[in-house]
Amino acid sequence: MKQNPSLKKDWRKTLLPSSTVLKQAIRCLDDSAMRIVLIVDFECRLIGTVSDGDIRRGLLRGLNLESPVSKILQKNPLVVTPGIERALVLQLMTANKIQQIPVVDEKRHVVGLHLWDDVTLNPARKNLMVIMAGGLGRRLRPLTESCPKPMIPVAGRPMLEHIIERAKSEGFSQFVLAIHYLGKVIENYFGDGKKLGVKIKYLKENKPLGTAGALGLLNPTPQAPLIVTNGDVIADIRYGEMIDFHIKHHANATMAVRVHELKHPFGVVRTQGLEIIGFEEKPVNRSHINAGVYALSPQALKALRPRESIDMPALFQRLKENSETIIAYPMHEPWLDVGAPQDLKKANSKKLNYKSRIKNKTY
Repeated sequence: MKQNPSLKKDWRKTLLPSSTVLKQAIRCLDDSAMRIVLIVDFECRLIGTVSDGDIRRGLLRGLNLESPVSKILQKNPLVVTPGIERALVLQLMTANKIQQIPVVDEKRHVVGLHLWDDVTLNPARKNLMVIMAGGLGRRLRPLTESCPKPMIPVAGRPMLEHIIERAKSEGFSQFVLAIHYLGKVIENYFGDGKKLGVKIKYLKENKPLGTAGALGLLNPTPQAPLIVTNGDVIADIRYGEMIDFHIKHHANATMAVRVHELKHPFGVVRTQGLEIIGFEEKPVNRSHINAGVYALSPQALKALRPRESIDMPALFQRLKENSETIIAYPMHEPWLDVGAPQDLKKANSKKLNYKSRIKNKTY
């Protein structure tokens, strides 16, 4: 996993010895601008932490600028070990209402510092995102007679724009849109992506190539894993974390999957011949379904033949037959495949607004 940006900053500016007095701690807080001081011993083992709030409370109790920090030291601060996932760091900060967490090794030596501003900021990603936007949208006719399906408005904006904005919020900036049916409508709306603050290129299919075939038109071939998504999937999936998951498991192809529950409307009677051997009252069958979002390594693209029509499940099957590693990425975030009128109605009822979610950090 890539190192969190907060660990790349000069966190060593926050280190002070146990002999420190309040005046020195205040100066350190001002110089580092990290709003915390880490008090360490001569071997850089963490003794405790001091914040500006600790200093204020100490001064209100009657301490002065020459008082030792030991009088206000937080001796059992929350710490984490190196390599911990960014999402978990964010959860710990949120749950404990703190904005800094020291990183220590097994002997409690300080090796880094996580900061709220950096943990909540998604790093820029060079990975490409390809969005399949060439489908005919037959089930949504007559809406799709003059408008390609990915351009149908959801909460006032095209579905395709929601997908791009969602990915942009996670640091993605390079997009390729695979277009065919009414592709000019998409090109005229997005152009080169400048108005959204991203870069957009296009793959133009002369004939429908399925949900994977257009990837064979990529030129040059990506040198890093890429995300591929259907243009009618509205989801809160973390595209960046899916890429990280894909890389961590050394996969050639990763498919986002969701648990789908199908509840039987009747009580089920289990029999063996004429004998009743058991009962199940309205059982629920659970299975994994394809969520329409994928992570692929450049190696996986070599399994595609030039301009062949092929869907993603068939590509995954081909990779499996070639002894390539294909894995599932379980997703639990809100997700909707807008393929039919009832799905579109449901999507609009959710009143999607990713910009406000990003601003309020609720996504």
